[in-house]
Amino acid sequence: MNDVTDHTSERAGLRGRLARLRGAGVPPRALDARALAALAANPGCGRRALLDAAGVDKGAVARVLGAPERFGQSQFAFARGIAFEARVKADRCAELLRLLGAGDAAGQGARLPDLVAAGPAGRVARTRLALEEATGAGCWTLLDHPLLELEVAGSPAFLEPDAVAVAPDGRWTVVEVKSFPILDGGADSVKVGAAARQAAVYVIALEQLDAAAPRPDVLLVCPKDFSNVPVAELIDVRKQLSVTRRQLARLTRIEEIAARLPEGTTFAVGDGRPGADLAAAVDSVDASYAPECLDTCELAYHCRDRARERGGVEALGRSVRGELGTLTTVEQVLAAAGGHASHDDDPAAAALRRAAVLRAEALCR
Repeated sequence: MNDVTDHTSERAGLRGRLARLRGAGVPPRALDARALAALAANPGCGRRALLDAAGVDKGAVARVLGAPERFGQSQFAFARGIAFEARVKADRCAELLRLLGAGDAAGQGARLPDLVAAGPAGRVARTRLALEEATGAGCWTLLDHPLLELEVAGSPAFLEPDAVAVAPDGRWTVVEVKSFPILDGGADSVKVGAAARQAAVYVIALEQLDAAAPRPDVLLVCPKDFSNVPVAELIDVRKQLSVTRRQLARLTRIEEIAARLPEGTTFAVGDGRPGADLAAAVDSVDASYAPECLDTCELAYHCRDRARERGGVEALGRSVRGELGTLTTVEQVLAAAGGHASHDDDPAAAALRRAAVLRAEALCR
């Protein structure tokens, strides 16, 4: 009992500290599966882990810092996605049941439990109960936008898949509805990969529930060609599950990152706060920048600017950074190539010297 009380007290204390980092009276932004998949792809970034756990609006922070994000979904694409999902789930999800292979049961529609509850904790509890009831119901059940909870680096994250289908045999299937098209039987591999990583996060959250095991493949539903007709394909996410589990396990616990911050640190924006003050707060948290962050993190352009200012080789990409060993700046790399490095015992320095000699010989010819 004391262990449970201590854990509850620790969680409450962490939530209070994260609220202070976010700013007084500022509601937290939800940490969704897309953000978790991006975070799992870069587990060494304490900056993103902390700001996401605290529910900080990273987009607002980036705008104050003068380095706004340059990605996102257009309003047209967003509206099209909403309309397409509504079609997929019309008539008690009859079309979705057909795509799931429900046979004659598709004409009868699915059982749709009410998942409305007060607050995230209430919705999570209601989802858990609905899944338990559906597992033994012996018929097709569709949970429309259930809410799942997953602990990430010691902090809870609430996740909302498009749907979870429970078959008559009790097996759970995550359903992802996307608005990008399947053209001539194939879809954009980059978009499919991103959807698979996102869905893998939902499967991991479902695995925390003991009632039944979710399937290791997810149903991806997309429009066919340029129409609004839905087609679906089962995507095996076992590889994404393995990678995401490993990466999430490597995340530094949030309380450890927060404990290293200067007293009084906050990421609140507004009220005339100077950008330099906010930049100092952001830079007080270690980041792990890579060019891939530009497509997934609102603070990526600020982090890239900082990496370039200090001449960090991480701005050149993870593969280059990995090849350069203990050489962490462009200045060190150029010194090594010119034979003036203090890292003579580093194999990367020897390789750079050899490459410089070969380049000089090639240019002389």
